[in-house]
Amino acid sequence: MKNLEPKGVWENFYSLTQIPRPSGKKKEISEFLANYGRSLGLETVVDQIGNVIIRKPAYPGYENHPGVILQGHMDMVPQKNSDVVFDFEKDAIRAYVEDNKEWVTADGTTLGADNGIGVATAMAILADKNVVHPPLEAFFTVDEETGMYGAFDLKGGLLQGKYLLNLDSETEGELYVGCAGGVDTTATFDFQPVEVEEGDIAYKISLTGCKGGHSGCDIHLQRANAIKLLFRFLKVAVAEYEARLVSVDGGSLRNAIPREAFAVVTIPAEGKDEFVELVDEWEDLFIKEYDGIEDNIHLSAEEVACPKTELPEDVQDFLIHAITLCPHGVYRMIPEMPDIVETSNNLAIIKTEGAKVQAFCLTRSSVESRKEELKQIIHSAFALAGADVQFSGAYPGWKPNFKSQLLATTKEVYKKSFGNEPRVVTIHAGLECGIIGRNYPGMEMISFGPTIEHPHSPDERVNIATVQKLYDYVVAILKAI
Repeated sequence: MKNLEPKGVWENFYSLTQIPRPSGKKKEISEFLANYGRSLGLETVVDQIGNVIIRKPAYPGYENHPGVILQGHMDMVPQKNSDVVFDFEKDAIRAYVEDNKEWVTADGTTLGADNGIGVATAMAILADKNVVHPPLEAFFTVDEETGMYGAFDLKGGLLQGKYLLNLDSETEGELYVGCAGGVDTTATFDFQPVEVEEGDIAYKISLTGCKGGHSGCDIHLQRANAIKLLFRFLKVAVAEYEARLVSVDGGSLRNAIPREAFAVVTIPAEGKDEFVELVDEWEDLFIKEYDGIEDNIHLSAEEVACPKTELPEDVQDFLIHAITLCPHGVYRMIPEMPDIVETSNNLAIIKTEGAKVQAFCLTRSSVESRKEELKQIIHSAFALAGADVQFSGAYPGWKPNFKSQLLATTKEVYKKSFGNEPRVVTIHAGLECGIIGRNYPGMEMISFGPTIEHPHSPDERVNIATVQKLYDYVVAILKAI
């Protein structure tokens, strides 16, 4: 990987893969980036939360040009396949070049190209003495993936540039000028465990093999949500086969579509054969329903030691009703841009801890009132079931400015560099631009990046040729401004 071009980008990206940097583990990666800036003899600032700003003086003759900020986030989404032994807190990403030599991916885990390639590109430009540029800042934020905390805690007055290039988009040839805002929902069901009926046996139900993906960029692809599928099965198992719920565990991150979900249930021993047949029937049903979308859905039942307690029947039923009612997927498209999602919800996580079950959602919308509408629908689904419902982590969208001088410049540079017009779009994902813009209201911003497929999933990969185009494009923009 380190021998790929542009060499500076790939060498830096390799270094990033060697540093554990899931969201929340920011000290080591923040220090690494700060030390990188200092090693180049550049002014380096680390703010109170761990964001890093590295300033590079203008190329001779460009001192009076408007300053530019290259911006990306240093954390990555930690997702792995269940059969992969890997500790995101300690282990280096096992990245490699695919046999076709067109993509870089990782062995059973997320790669961290989101947003490692953007960070590595900015690092390479800081080190390249041949790049012609105005006063330059590289701005690296912490904990973007779990709440955009680095952008939220950025103080006014730290950034000096007029223009910001956010290098955190995932389709080469597209310029992003707006994004969705979001809000988190946490629904909690408290309960007092009850004893399992004498003579019952227990099964662990596993729904695995879904593709998952980014809950913003991939939400329109109609991929299976492992939690929703598992609860469809549970609803029938409870209603018709006397199953009782002991525990549930599915999904791991709010911004990733759940790929796997598990439940432990008890059933009367005499119903064992019929229950196993039911599992097989529902696996066949799911495979048929998602033909052409999913190719590896697997529903299985494994007999396990019978626990002593389970959920009370009323809490179990209310939970199943609430998850069944909770919306997942696209809620509304943008009327003026019918191929772009306006509003969606990701039913992201469900887990049992002690005497409570919690469900977690991430709702996104580029229209604040629509976000509020869907948020209230989700609240109703859980509140009617007796759950305590809390909202947190709300962040604003980024409103497009189609009259921006930066947009005009980047469009012109793209056409001159590559011979065709870029596509100007908004994205149904959270970008830090909207948050940064609150403290820097006069700053013009645009977002672009290389082609990254399946971010937030173990299938994540980045197209090698588009990384070269990204670097060349940034260099050309800096010279044109």
